[in-house]
Amino acid sequence: MMEFRDLKTQYHTYKQEINTAIQEVLDSAHFIGGKQVSELEEQLAHYVGVKHCITCANGTEAMTLVLMAWGIGEGDAVFVPDFTFFSTGEVVSFSGATPVFVDVDRDTFNIDPVHLEKSIMKTMEEEKLTPKAIIPVDLFGLPAGYEKIEKIAKKYQLFVLEDGAQGFGGNIKGKRACSFGDAATTSFFPAKPLGCYGDGGAIFTNDDGLAAFIQSLKVHGKGIHKYDNVRIGVNSRLDTIQAAVLKVKLKAFIDHELDDINLVYRLYNERLSGIVETPVIPEGYYSSFAQYTIKLKNKRQRDYLQAKLKEYGIPSMIYYGKPMHKQGAFEDLNYDDKEFNVANELSEIVLSLPIHPYMSVDDVIKVTKVIMMVLDGDKSV
Repeated sequence: MMEFRDLKTQYHTYKQEINTAIQEVLDSAHFIGGKQVSELEEQLAHYVGVKHCITCANGTEAMTLVLMAWGIGEGDAVFVPDFTFFSTGEVVSFSGATPVFVDVDRDTFNIDPVHLEKSIMKTMEEEKLTPKAIIPVDLFGLPAGYEKIEKIAKKYQLFVLEDGAQGFGGNIKGKRACSFGDAATTSFFPAKPLGCYGDGGAIFTNDDGLAAFIQSLKVHGKGIHKYDNVRIGVNSRLDTIQAAVLKVKLKAFIDHELDDINLVYRLYNERLSGIVETPVIPEGYYSSFAQYTIKLKNKRQRDYLQAKLKEYGIPSMIYYGKPMHKQGAFEDLNYDDKEFNVANELSEIVLSLPIHPYMSVDDVIKVTKVIMMVLDGDKSV
């Protein structure tokens, strides 16, 4: 069966390098805080183009640590796109603050700056919550519209936390994802553009004070050393083995994987243009393609196509079948469904196809041939 995100081929391509890197950690027995962690942080900061990279246990905790450091809590409003993975809103509620969901742009899937400003103004007028931060998400690998977002944030004096869990490797006019806003985070979940072999995450910032504060928070609020605890923190570290794996995979990511996955994207677009709605990459933007997501005419057509693809051994995924404002965990916030027309539509018509740097031309042709056949063969959908 075809792989949706082929981690097996990636491993076999770099098996010797990865096995050697892991063996070095096993031989040293420095499983926590080994040299590979600090080396990886330096490499990541250099690649992204920021002063500081702080690794941690996962992408969700990366966002949590930043909100903790900023003092975000009860009575605060944090603006989050309505069409994204649950954790972006979850971390806001976990901090004690209130997520304010914002509809997204239909072309890019990312937070809509026009709706964002309206939501900020509405929140200020209601005077129930104090606007404090925006968490734009670089959905499916495409950076959000930071030029407009950062102008809005400056106007209303809000923090910007870039959720680059899916966007690592993308850029806007050469400025790389995870370098926008006041701070940024990413995830090293295995299926992400740059993934490890377990959980992992990182925080990026140019703010020296914020970086130092997060370094303390991530290790039980440590001061001079780990038994000098100056604040309440958490235990959130990236294991040395995961750092060793990521060092090997980062080199492959930079050397060829980004280029290769964009070749797959272009081939998909060439073959599917006029058949379905293909991903839109605005001028000056570059996506790392965590997912290749098409839009169908309606839910019936989407679900029918997904079922047919499965019959041919082709995996596909629906990201996301339920917008944030409809999640049961947030039902007490009583959102007006009419404010999320785009997110509601996208949840019924999107379908993500297999894409990864090791995908063959033959596989792309197979996927697109099935799509063409299915959609041409059933005119009723």
